[in-house]
Amino acid sequence: MPACFARWYRFDMSSITAQAASTKPKLRIQSLDLIRGIAILGILAVNADGYAVPISASLKPESWPFPNEGLTAFSYWFMDAFFHEKFVTLFSMLFGVSLFLVGGERNDPVRGRLLRRRLITLFFFAMLHGFGIWWGDILSLYAVTGCIMFFCRSWKPRTLMTVGLALFLAMSVREFPDLYPHPAQATASVTPEHAANMQAEHRARIAAQIDDARSSWEGAYRANTQAYLKLLRGDIDLVPSTLALMMIGLALFKYGFFAGAWPDRRYRVLVVVGALALALVCWLTWQQDILASPVVGGHFLQLIVSPWAALGYAAGLILLIRAGAARLLSPIAAAGRMAFTNYLTQSLIMTSIFYGGRGGWMGQVDRPVLWAIVVGVWCLQLIWSPLWMSRFDMGPFEWVWRCFTYGRRVPIRTPR
Repeated sequence: MPACFARWYRFDMSSITAQAASTKPKLRIQSLDLIRGIAILGILAVNADGYAVPISASLKPESWPFPNEGLTAFSYWFMDAFFHEKFVTLFSMLFGVSLFLVGGERNDPVRGRLLRRRLITLFFFAMLHGFGIWWGDILSLYAVTGCIMFFCRSWKPRTLMTVGLALFLAMSVREFPDLYPHPAQATASVTPEHAANMQAEHRARIAAQIDDARSSWEGAYRANTQAYLKLLRGDIDLVPSTLALMMIGLALFKYGFFAGAWPDRRYRVLVVVGALALALVCWLTWQQDILASPVVGGHFLQLIVSPWAALGYAAGLILLIRAGAARLLSPIAAAGRMAFTNYLTQSLIMTSIFYGGRGGWMGQVDRPVLWAIVVGVWCLQLIWSPLWMSRFDMGPFEWVWRCFTYGRRVPIRTPR
């Protein structure tokens, strides 16, 4: 372990153990579990592209191995409109909340040291996941951004919200076309013949990557390693916007939103605002994905309003809990309690289907069938999560993470 990480990682475990032993188990916040559960399931709908095709074709309808028309195009639009940027936004906000719940205030050195160790452990999990399972790992981004958020977790909610919103808007402005022209605009002067040749060459490269990734385990992970290294290089650009979402999420928690402490009226207003934002996103993505006539500045608008749609989802779930649907939604809450395990097992299942040396279906599954696979994985996780949580206090990977964090074996079975 590098010396800088080792110094941050080491601390006196006796104080942590003593505090853990003297602290009674806290009641879980049901709304957080439910929102986290719906977020981890929704993330799979977006990530599915990255399992089914190489990184050069993921989330790019024009590079998809099948013609982007009919039900194929509609399937992509449905994901783009209702899932893309919404559920990862919620998950990033909740990660900011979790940093505070684990680390407490900055004047609590014991919990602060525990949070440091937890983040470093998460980073090593990310390396194993990204290089050893799937290139689309987000854990490394969260671990690095969490190290910055570590110093901000005690800020007042107003400060967190102000800085978070300012940072989010500043990063979103980069997508405004007048300031930063889209690459497509730079190639507008290319002749149709040259553009067709470029597209044909691009598709040929993607086909070669698919063949290599399907051929063997070695081919699959050669492509996986190249993709993950590319992702890691690009993560630095995502740290500010991710930090902004973590700040906003923690501010909302401190204001009482995620804990379900607001009156019903406020949640209803947010549901309406979220529905209006989602309607705008649906129209913008329809213009882009179905009609192939994107609105100028449409991507910028989507980035700005998608968090409102995400918060509308969260507010709707909280209202459902208050309406007495908690028991009906308990499988989703159970999935949220073991979100780390479900995130990793999604990668294990999907790469087993698509990577060479195992399933080898990469590039062979069109979007409608890909959606069927996603729904199948959802069903599996909604069945096994409550069954597991009925016997254990945490998911298996959560348990491993906690053991490394505490530096000892911790109990996993639910006390009876």
